[in-house]
Amino acid sequence: QVKLVESGGGLVQAGDSLRLSCAASGRSFGNLVMGWFRQAPGKEREFVAFISGNGNSVHYADSVKDRFAISRDNAKNMVYLQMNTLKPEDTAVYYCAGGPDYIPDPQYYDNWGQGTQVTVSS
Repeated sequence: QVKLVESGGGLVQAGDSLRLSCAASGRSFGNLVMGWFRQAPGKEREFVAFISGNGNSVHYADSVKDRFAISRDNAKNMVYLQMNTLKPEDTAVYYCAGGPDYIPDPQYYDNWGQGTQVTVSS
């Protein structure tokens, strides 16, 4: 099973940027579609972004499209989420997850890291 460790969160002001990182263990990392999800207080976990195993295809939730960018470095077993023009509604704990395909339902996944907190003040 792949172990996932998220980092890079913090407290920022609206309009600022942050870059989240996800370190993954396991030899099959390059075969996985990797995704970022988030969970705001009192809300269900939701899909944010996906990237294909070779990094050539990406998908975003409408709420972050044109502001966030997902990328990966398979040589380092890393996935990144560049978040620009942050809004207070982006405040959440951010998690990464991996699977065989683009599956936006977080209930599909049973392997999560500890997440990283992003707080955006207005």
